[in-house]
Amino acid sequence: MKQFDELILLNTKFHKITVNELIEYVVKTAKLEKKTVVGGINVHAMNIAYEIPWYRKFLNNADLVFCDGFGILLGAKLQGYSVESVHRMTCPDYIEDLALACEQENVSLFLLAGQPGVVEKAIAKLTAIAPNLRLQGHHGYFEKSGVENDAVIEQINQFKPDVLYVGFGMPLQERWILDNLERVEAHVFLPLGACLDFYTGTVNRGPRWMTDKGFEWLTRLTTEPQRLWKRYILGNSLFFYRLLTHSLVTKNNKN
Repeated sequence: MKQFDELILLNTKFHKITVNELIEYVVKTAKLEKKTVVGGINVHAMNIAYEIPWYRKFLNNADLVFCDGFGILLGAKLQGYSVESVHRMTCPDYIEDLALACEQENVSLFLLAGQPGVVEKAIAKLTAIAPNLRLQGHHGYFEKSGVENDAVIEQINQFKPDVLYVGFGMPLQERWILDNLERVEAHVFLPLGACLDFYTGTVNRGPRWMTDKGFEWLTRLTTEPQRLWKRYILGNSLFFYRLLTHSLVTKNNKN
């Protein structure tokens, strides 16, 4: 398996990887008789990792961590890393390519995400482009412990997916993976946030020229200002402040 460059920001790792490399990695590891955990990092995730040790440990112990935010690329460049826009990816842009790759390699996929009805829309769209893909799903609005959780895990285990996409949002999806990793019969665990909401058009992403230039956060902020203003207005500022402070402390320690 190809080794990817590991980058560190605020004591949290991610890998220098392109979307095609990510898809190839997921499909290849899905065929192995072992469990592989993939993580994703953006500024919001970096702030969570800074504040919550178990979440930082989840990312640092993950087999592969991809970048899902231009803010992370900017932070990496400020730290002297050589990264480009191709090293950032977001799920709605590549979920169909992932589905096609899974179909071609006979890799099964289970979608565990979204409100009731959203996963069915996603399955319909993906089946239209990849009719031979072995695909099932369940919404993400269930109790994450107890009887409901047990029933969902039973449904997943009956299907035995090669790839399990978990989209509850950070850090709930990562906590669920950690708590249920040994019980769930899947090969690759892939947390992808609100991907299905955007993919099905349930939540507006904004025009492509904005999302490709790093302004998707602005569209989301204008769509849900009350819920997201802290994440983007305060969160982005906090991330770069922490990065600057960390750099100054590291520099002083070296001197």
